[in-house]
This record gives sequence, C-alpha cells and structure tokens, in this order.
Amino acid sequence: MSKTLIFTILASAAALFAAPGFTIAEEAKPAMTTATNALPKPEKSGLLPINGLNYYYAIYGKGEPLLLLHGGLGSTDMFAPILPKLAENRTVIGVDLQGHGRTALGDRPFTVEAIGDDMATIVKALGYDKVDVMGYSLGGGVAFRMAVQHPEAVRRLVLVSTGYATDGFYDEMRQQQAQVSAAAAAFMKDTPMYKSYVAVAPHPEEFPKLLDTLGNFMRQARDYSADVAKLKMPVMLAYGDSDMYKPEHEIKFYQMLGGGLKDAGWMRENLSQNRLAILPNRTHYDVFFAPELTAAALPFLNGETKVKTWDEVVSETE
Repeated sequence: MSKTLIFTILASAAALFAAPGFTIAEEAKPAMTTATNALPKPEKSGLLPINGLNYYYAIYGKGEPLLLLHGGLGSTDMFAPILPKLAENRTVIGVDLQGHGRTALGDRPFTVEAIGDDMATIVKALGYDKVDVMGYSLGGGVAFRMAVQHPEAVRRLVLVSTGYATDGFYDEMRQQQAQVSAAAAAFMKDTPMYKSYVAVAPHPEEFPKLLDTLGNFMRQARDYSADVAKLKMPVMLAYGDSDMYKPEHEIKFYQMLGGGLKDAGWMRENLSQNRLAILPNRTHYDVFFAPELTAAALPFLNGETKVKTWDEVVSETE
C-alpha cells in the first residue's frame, strides 16, 4: 500500500462531505498522550447517548463556545498543537465523531447528514443554544451539514480543507479513496493513526470495520452546491495552498458564498462577511495543526473586521 494512500485514509473522508435531559455517562478513557501530542486536561469530559451512539466529548477553556470537529481516522487529539491557543479565551468543545476516538462506530449508517444532526443535539444537551463551529476535513463535512440543517445553532462557521462536492478533489485522490477498505488494516498496524485509534477506541477490534465504513462513504458521489446558499451565517474557508482540493473548487465555493465577486472598495463597502484563507506551504495533511490557521480563524470567529488604514500604518512609522 502506498504512503500516499495511507495519508489519504487519515483525512480524506473529508470534504463530503435536541433535547435536554440526556444523562452524562461515567468518564471515558483518558486521551493517549505523547511528548509531541498531548492535550491539556479538559474542564469536563464524558459520554453522551445521542441517537443510538455514545459520543465522547471534552471541554477546554472558558469563553465563547467553539465546537471543534476532527478529520477522518483521527480524534479531537489531532488538534493538540493548536487547541491550547483556541482555548485561551474560548470554551472549546471537542467531539469524537462516530467510529472515531472514544466514540464507537455502532450499527447506525454513517452519513454526514446524521452526524450533523447529532452535533446540534450534543450542543443543546451540553446547555448551549448557539456555538461557533470549526471543522477539518471529515469534521468540515459534518460542520457544513450541521450549519445547513440547524442554522439556528451555528453563529460562525470555519471549514478547513472542506469542499461542497466530491468532484472538487483531484482525480487521482478519488481513485485512491475508492480503494479504502478493511483490506488496508493489515498495512496500518505500525502507523500512528492505528496506534492512536486502538489506544482509546472502546472497541479497537472494529478498526477494519471502520475502514470499510469510510471506504463505502468515500465511494459515494456528493454535491451539496444547492445547500451552500443556505449558509447565512459568516463562513470562513481555509485551505493549504497544496491541498487535495483543486484551487478552482475552493474559489468557486467562496464565490457561491458571495465572496470574491467584486472589489471590496476603498472604504471596504463591498466587503463580504465571508472569508477565504489560503495558507502557504501547507497541505491537506498538515493544515489542521498550522499556527497560521489559528491566526486566521480566531479574528474571524471573534467578529473582528477592523484593520488599520493606510494613514494609521504610516503614522506608526513616523
């Protein structure tokens, strides 16, 4: 199995993509920690029974709530390099998605639509009416569906390495995604993704089943272009400049959101509420822990639109 395919499995499920009174179960397994990938101790964590699944969640920091959703074959632990920065002035709610991390796969069909509904239910079960949402890859697809299906629950939305249709991938990526199945499990025993999975998964023996599930998911063609206009909240799209998405797909997504259609104007009078960030020297496989991502996303999430004028910049140099 090629190294490219193994990396593809890590995050490529991606782009395509309730009610109070739930009882919080006993504390779930602690996160695996290493010298280079250790999350801070959460303020609160546990399991929530949601629509036939027991979702693991962990809450970090204090401030405005931010729901943080990881990529395929990962968990919230993927964000260890940037989560402390996100949690400096925010309540970060990390959720391990269906079949990932400490959340079991279960027997329910795996769809981003259903998982998007689950996220809205989790937010309400944890006592939040509205949250900001930041999702990467598979988590971006879930965040997209949550925002479309439950716009009342999403204040601002950051989609990292996320597209609106499967034809946004480079053609060779679609071919590699189609190969993902349980047969890949034997080749992955020594990979970091397998080791991190078995360290915390409630049923580690289900790893081959998870690969089959993700493979079946990725072999399905999707096109959510009709739903893009339903995203009325401010949206930021963020990509590496060497992402697995075609640049024209990224630009089209931004234009469908109303951005990049005209000059912003001298006084920024035509500035879109939405943002596009292309991070240099980043790929689909390292953009999710890039310091540049938090530097771009936090001002947007905080609603900061003011920038220094030319006169202000000049005056600072005098």
